[in-house]
Amino acid sequence: MSEKTILKLQLPTDPLWVKNVVESNIEELLTDHAYCEQKAATNAITLIVQNPNLSEVVQEMIALAQEEMEHFKRVHDLLLERGFTLGKERKDNYVNELRKFMIVGGGREAQLIDRLLLSAMIEARSCERFKVLSENINDKELSDFYYELMVSEATHYAMFIRLAKKYAVEIDVDKRWNEFLKYEAQVIQNYGKAETIHG
Repeated sequence: MSEKTILKLQLPTDPLWVKNVVESNIEELLTDHAYCEQKAATNAITLIVQNPNLSEVVQEMIALAQEEMEHFKRVHDLLLERGFTLGKERKDNYVNELRKFMIVGGGREAQLIDRLLLSAMIEARSCERFKVLSENINDKELSDFYYELMVSEATHYAMFIRLAKKYAVEIDVDKRWNEFLKYEAQVIQNYGKAETIHG
């Protein structure tokens, strides 16, 4: 999978992130990953609450929330198998910085499209990180696990983009997505140095 062609991300993660940071901090990585899955489920539920009249959004988000909580359970199981406990939630500074790019005070359409594109952006970067993990981590179980999740995240990314295009009336989704990509490229320069999925 080429992130340039599929995900359109402009700045790839340095594989040395896995060797130099992640492999000596597996507990930290898995704890952060578990909370990422929980937050993804929460985001799906929020989209349902905010858009109950959009039946396709509701249906897709029900399925997504269920899948993300299943992923949360699987990461939690990995923590327990390795003698760890979940630990406290980590702040996701990357996601918080992306949120600053969202339109505030626009109409319902603008808010919906930005929420969907923000979600797509997070899924795209998570997919890219999972690919780097699967290819570089010296742990067969985690390598296989992150390969599987990489495929899943790519599907989620595509679903969010599709929904944005379906419900956009006045907004040029491709133009707005390119703006998100440029902004994310600036944000991600400060990350990939900590033992967290986006860190």
